[in-house]
Amino acid sequence: MFMFLRIFLSLFLCLPISALAEEVQPEKPKQLLLVSFDGAGDNTLWQRSRDFARTANIRFTYFLSCTLVLAKPDAAAYKGPHHKAGRSNIGFAQSREEARTRLAHVWQAHLEGHEIASHTCGHFDGADWSEADWATEMKSFRSVLSDAWAANDAARDEPQGWRAFVEQGIRGFRAPYLSVPDTLFAAEKQAGFLYDASSVTRGPEAPVDKGGVSRFGLPLIPEGPKQRPIIAMDYNLFIRHSAGVENPSRSAEFEERAYTAFRAAFDRQYEGDRSPLQIGLHFVKMNGGAYWRAMERLATEVCKLPDVACVTYAEAMEVLEDGRVQESSGL
Repeated sequence: MFMFLRIFLSLFLCLPISALAEEVQPEKPKQLLLVSFDGAGDNTLWQRSRDFARTANIRFTYFLSCTLVLAKPDAAAYKGPHHKAGRSNIGFAQSREEARTRLAHVWQAHLEGHEIASHTCGHFDGADWSEADWATEMKSFRSVLSDAWAANDAARDEPQGWRAFVEQGIRGFRAPYLSVPDTLFAAEKQAGFLYDASSVTRGPEAPVDKGGVSRFGLPLIPEGPKQRPIIAMDYNLFIRHSAGVENPSRSAEFEERAYTAFRAAFDRQYEGDRSPLQIGLHFVKMNGGAYWRAMERLATEVCKLPDVACVTYAEAMEVLEDGRVQESSGL
């Protein structure tokens, strides 16, 4: 026995230091990718995103604007803070039929594991709003959404559990124009929101808890020939690439630039400390759909990797709290 221990210790001490270090290094957490959509209006893009998600192993967060499930003839039922009734910066559903189709997408997406979150109603800039103003808008969001099936002549089609879902299942918030006055966060806590996704950070970062609300920030990422930082969002790319004017003739070029920026940002985190990477899009095919295609290319490449999880904001909160990906996430 003594001879065996001497041989074992000799072999152990002869191992390279690098080999010993590898044995004690902790396993890296999964890389999280969070892709969200603001507005969530166009029904063709609802279908496209849901179909794509099934093939790419990704779940999205849809920041829904409630006027998009309110038909134009019923617009006066909504009144935003400091605005006349029936006003909205993003309009309303053009018909009750359009609104019903959108409601069906919202419910089916929820059943498929995607997250529905709030993007307010009228898409107004609340930078100067009081806490009471934000509270009014948040209340309008739940009220309009709760009654949406009945308001669109579809009371009989309202899914069982719809109202409970609206009141208890929508726990995330993103402010229009990413306006984040202190009054917003106070109102969010009172309204029962668990997280806010309206901030901007200098790079990919984990959320921070402030005042009982977890704050996610869309990151600045390097982009373009000069690698200038830009918010990882399609609208900001649209402004940089074409000054906010549609230029479909250069769509492939803009797609490649966006994809290259998205992929480089992902790789930096994947190969580094694996902070969550967030990418924000809208339900608009800017520059001929360049930014949707860039996102889809990235998701197709990375979301099926065993150490990557392409999840919703709500799921990301659970992952970050637990330090692991829940088995129930299916990833």
